[in-house]
Amino acid sequence: MRGRHPRQTSQAAGAAATHLGPRAVALAADRNKRIGVSYGKLVVLYEVAFGLTVSRGGWCQALARLARAAEPTYHGLIEVVRRAPVVAPDETGWKVAGLLNWLWVFVTAEVTVYAIRPGRGFEQAAAILTPEFPGVLERDGWAPYRCFTRAEHQTCLAHLLRRSHHLLEQSERGDARFPHAVRRILTAALELRERFAGGEISPHGLAVARGRLEARLDRTLAGRIRHPPNRRFARHLAHERDAVFTFLEREDVEATNWRAEHAIRPAVVTRKVWGGNRTWAGARTQQILASVLRTCQQQGRNALVVFERMLRQDRPRNLLPPILGGARSP
Repeated sequence: MRGRHPRQTSQAAGAAATHLGPRAVALAADRNKRIGVSYGKLVVLYEVAFGLTVSRGGWCQALARLARAAEPTYHGLIEVVRRAPVVAPDETGWKVAGLLNWLWVFVTAEVTVYAIRPGRGFEQAAAILTPEFPGVLERDGWAPYRCFTRAEHQTCLAHLLRRSHHLLEQSERGDARFPHAVRRILTAALELRERFAGGEISPHGLAVARGRLEARLDRTLAGRIRHPPNRRFARHLAHERDAVFTFLEREDVEATNWRAEHAIRPAVVTRKVWGGNRTWAGARTQQILASVLRTCQQQGRNALVVFERMLRQDRPRNLLPPILGGARSP
């Protein structure tokens, strides 16, 4: 039998008995995974600010230990994503051991899950969502998302509008008619949602107006389109046809995938600072701690307090209820 102090973060004994306290490790995790402060800069920061001498390897091991304590909570967040009515996914390039991989993000109204995977296809997305995901996907036009056949879909109108604008900049004379028509339809759909949210039209009026917009889009796609870039855009819209106006049917669905893009932006900044992870063990630590940090930020929870609780556990367990119902940040 061995006693354990409430502030103890490790069961190590002997020469390894000296260890960092939970607050020091929690703050380092926040600086490294949320802001992108490298291990080398953490060494300087803690020595100058707190008089603590810790090597880069020491910080790497400390955050890996925190990730092991947070892993049951991470799996709990994945279960929340799988049960969510609406999920916004996105992906971006991420290097592991110098090789290109992909950082995925899945955002709901309550939680965010990051996952680093070796591919960018349906298999990698389904590993988090499951192939039978039945909710709504707020996503961009990346084709593998359409493989979730049991889900409803909302394609990002911002992406479509940007593509229309790009075509207009390159079009000459009659070639501009098609992107102009698409832009007018999408803009009208966004304005219709705003009018409904403002109480200017009834649910019945919204349904009637939505039907008219669908008919306009169908007529536009059925016309003769000769310009090759316009034809490619028309084929894409034909594939996305059933996913264009979902946000006019459900109030809990956004017209764009902005939630996923906002969640992935900090990771993009971090990637510019230090490129990615050197090992798959580091990638595992990255995805777990980043998920807990972003979820706490979503819900107004104090992530440092949550990490401290995780480190003080006798054995790793799911702390999802404390994340969802614990004390909020001041």
